[in-house]
Amino acid sequence: MQNTNSRREFLIKISSVSAVLSTGGILSACGSNESQMVNFDYGVASGDPLSDRVIIWTHAKYQYTDDAVPLTWQVATDLEFTKIISSGSGQTNADAGFTFKSDPTGLSPNQSYYFRFQSGVHTSPIGKTKTLPIGAVSDVKLAVMSCSNYPAGFFNVYAEIARSDADVAIHLGDYIYEYAATGYASEKAASLGRTSVPSNEILTLSDYRLRHAQYKSDADSKQLHASKPLIAIWDDHEFANDAYIDGAENHTPATEGSFSARKTVAMQAYHEWMPIRTGTDKSKIYRSFNFGNLLSLHMLDTRIIGREKQVDITDLINPAKQAAAVATLSSPTRQLMGVEQVQWLQTQMAASTATWQVIGQQVLMARMEFPLTILQALNSSDTSPQAQAAGQKAITDYLTAKGKQAQAYPLTAVETAILNQPKLGYNLDAWDGYPAAREILLSTAAQLKKRLVVLAGDTHNAWHADLTLMSGLKVGEEFATSSVSSPGLEAYLSLPPAQIKGIFEGVVKDLKWMDASRRGYLKLTVSSSQVQGEWFFIDTISSRSYKVDTPTSAEKRIYSA
Repeated sequence: MQNTNSRREFLIKISSVSAVLSTGGILSACGSNESQMVNFDYGVASGDPLSDRVIIWTHAKYQYTDDAVPLTWQVATDLEFTKIISSGSGQTNADAGFTFKSDPTGLSPNQSYYFRFQSGVHTSPIGKTKTLPIGAVSDVKLAVMSCSNYPAGFFNVYAEIARSDADVAIHLGDYIYEYAATGYASEKAASLGRTSVPSNEILTLSDYRLRHAQYKSDADSKQLHASKPLIAIWDDHEFANDAYIDGAENHTPATEGSFSARKTVAMQAYHEWMPIRTGTDKSKIYRSFNFGNLLSLHMLDTRIIGREKQVDITDLINPAKQAAAVATLSSPTRQLMGVEQVQWLQTQMAASTATWQVIGQQVLMARMEFPLTILQALNSSDTSPQAQAAGQKAITDYLTAKGKQAQAYPLTAVETAILNQPKLGYNLDAWDGYPAAREILLSTAAQLKKRLVVLAGDTHNAWHADLTLMSGLKVGEEFATSSVSSPGLEAYLSLPPAQIKGIFEGVVKDLKWMDASRRGYLKLTVSSSQVQGEWFFIDTISSRSYKVDTPTSAEKRIYSA
């Protein structure tokens, strides 16, 4: 299916024209007094839908001054706004970065609405949103995405989600990236006209606002936000790479100041620019959404509010540091979510009577464990032919022994040792780095006899896996989305994607399927009897013209509990 920039721009312009015709006003760019011209440069958005309300958002600024901008908003059941259900007024100013949010109430469940903002004769584009259902619900469709990196390529995935039949869009984090213009995934940025703004790594409130504004300026971003209500959570790059409660891999206090200060301004900018319901404590973004009797969606923060510092995998395979690293990793009190959030989730799950408990969170929860011989051989700092050959041999030896065991063939002593060796998760920034915390969450679901589905992002690749306790008992399944534009495993493993896929699916016990090379999104269709995940992939992010790969049977994964 072909898609072009001209079509997306046309749709956005039509939205603006519709808004003008419905009010008898004129476009922002045509004001009679240009000094008071109000621009809605970043479109409109909606998010955090409930059964009777939804957050609506815009950015409004006078073209030539920084004065406060008075605004009115309207929510209607028709595109012409003849049936206005809710309306109100307010203002935005420099203290809010000229962003504005409202939380219209009195809406009806499972109802589509149109919304817009006005300032005098100036009118925003029109947005479309939808409230959540109540009571008996037959099915729900969710479009799940993560890792939208502006300099890496075009947001074609956003355009596909906008035109999908999903009820709600879910963003699992890395909505923006913090790097400098010449940083991560910027190789094609200049040629694509997508060089990051500001050019420096973002540190200040002004920096974070500018970066959010650039991402919101994208035509596909505007189309997505004007088409679907969004439920979003942050991951690390809304702050800094591999962040945790009091630091980050990509933060150097000696030259960049305190991480606490950086975290505070990043949170402020996030709440300003995202259609999220903001409370008194901006650090608490974990929250639940109920889709009638069918599913309860619990959105978690596994990144900032409670996460302890990651264990470095090289320390676990270094004899000099191994004991201390193992003790940290295996500590029964080691936190990923923090005690308060864990207790909140346990309470939410216990109180829910929905058929399915769906957890939206950032990082892979399933066990992605590799034998130590493979991890030791696959040293990312050594990509020489000799190292690659050693890594391939370790993989081949393990898969050969595993295959013989499955066929009940006799094993040599070496093969038995290979199969019995310890295993570690390859990515300790994920739940594999917090095994006790994972066991508590999964044990909660098992004890409450809940039907559990976990959503994940972060890795830039697509995954489907079983969720198991340490005992081996299956508790649920995980559906993980690929990225909108960030490069995945295929970009830094010097192996063909088919070989990467074969290695992971062959070695990782709980993994059922993965894709190692494509950008896209996950469509989750939930009914009372099953959850179906379908992965939609696009063929390029380097052009605004692209094709969508229709999911094959292997890319349609069903969980029937």
